[in-house]
Amino acid sequence: MIVLPIYVKSVIVGILLSDGNLSSAKPRFAENPHLTFKQGLNNSKYVLFVYSILAHYCNVYPSLVKSVRKNKVSYALYFRTRGLPCLNELRSLFYIENYVEKIIPEDIYNILNPVALAHIIMGDGSANKCGLIICTDSYKIIDVVRLMNVLKIRYNIDSTLRFHTPSQPRIYIRQRSMPILRVLVKPHMTESMLYKIINVY
Repeated sequence: MIVLPIYVKSVIVGILLSDGNLSSAKPRFAENPHLTFKQGLNNSKYVLFVYSILAHYCNVYPSLVKSVRKNKVSYALYFRTRGLPCLNELRSLFYIENYVEKIIPEDIYNILNPVALAHIIMGDGSANKCGLIICTDSYKIIDVVRLMNVLKIRYNIDSTLRFHTPSQPRIYIRQRSMPILRVLVKPHMTESMLYKIINVY
């Protein structure tokens, strides 16, 4: 069985915390999962950066996908890995209810290293004045608070809870914690995404 190197596993953890998903054909529990990853075309450099790390585990190149929402056409870049037994461990951490609902793992303290944190920011981070918003919209409040606690306890990063809508919690990293965050994640970020942690005003 393929064993994921620590760096690759950390990248996948960060992707799963943002826009990555683990999926398989039905029945979901009967097959090894694929990692799928998609970002808007404006983030294509980041998708290709991630693909360059995970290409060994993929059969095909990233592809362009089109979607129409409210009569508005948009494009994204998408790729997926092969179905891999080594992804079952992560699926058991990140998914509940027959692998349908994605959560922030209870073990997040031990797997949220600087590489994983960098990929959360590259995937779902947004510069916000002097701080940073992490768009954790798809998670429950209890999961988001768990992640905030780890940021504080493990890295001394102060954050607050904000709401995009009443059911979409987000994390705001305070200005005073941005220097700590930059030191942690900048070495692991691709150049096209550095604006998220540098161009704040």
